[in-house]
Formats: sequence, structure tokens, C-alpha cells
Amino acid sequence: MNSVTVSRAVDAPPESVREAVEDVGPFMRASGFDEVEVDGSTLVIRNSVGVATIELECEILDDGLLAYEQRDGIFESMETRYELADHDEGAEITATTTFAVDVALVGELLDATVIKRQRKKELTAQFDYLESTLSD
Repeated sequence: MNSVTVSRAVDAPPESVREAVEDVGPFMRASGFDEVEVDGSTLVIRNSVGVATIELECEILDDGLLAYEQRDGIFESMETRYELADHDEGAEITATTTFAVDVALVGELLDATVIKRQRKKELTAQFDYLESTLSD
């Protein structure tokens, strides 16, 4: 199992950060994904990574701030969880994605190193979005 964790202190009240994250569509689009669809507890993400296009169908879990796991896609398994904690004058948000690569599906186009680098970029972009949205 591989994992990527990104944390950031945000100069905004935890309640404001929670509201921005729970507005799942815009929050997920902030990752830079090519397409994001939210329908109830179903989240569909499409993104080009190198020469490959990744499409994941995920289920949004009723567990904490925001959590979702892959139902259908290129991974053997993939789950992302966001956690929120009080921090000085604001909040600290942490996102952790754990995944197992399905070598038969991914092949030589993507490996865990490429996926980790891409995922870190996506999570960082989400946190940049929170900072820019909540500081206005």
C-alpha cells in the first residue's frame, strides 16, 4: 500500500474550512482535475496524467470531514480522507490518500512514484484554493 499525506495551516476558522471542503464539487475541481461530477454520494473524477487518462468512480463516505473511496477505476484500492484540527488562529487540514496500484491495468504508463507526485500536486492545489477562497 502506498500513501501520500499533505497538511496545511489555513488562516480561517475551522467552520469556514469545513464548509469549503464539504462543497465537494468546487473543492474537487480545485485539484485541477479535467472533469468532476458529484451526484449524491457518487464522485466521478477524470484526469490526464502523462499519456494516460484516469477515471475513478468513488463513493463519498459518511465519515468525518470528507472521505471517499474508489468503487471503479485503475487502482486495486484507493481512499482519501481529510481531517481538520484547530491550529493557532485558524485550522490545520490534512489529507491522506492510500492506494494500491493494479499493475495489470496501469502497466508501465504509471507507477506509484508518478501517482504520488501527481496526488501531492492535486492536494496542494486544493489547499491553495482554500487559502485563496477563505482569505477574501
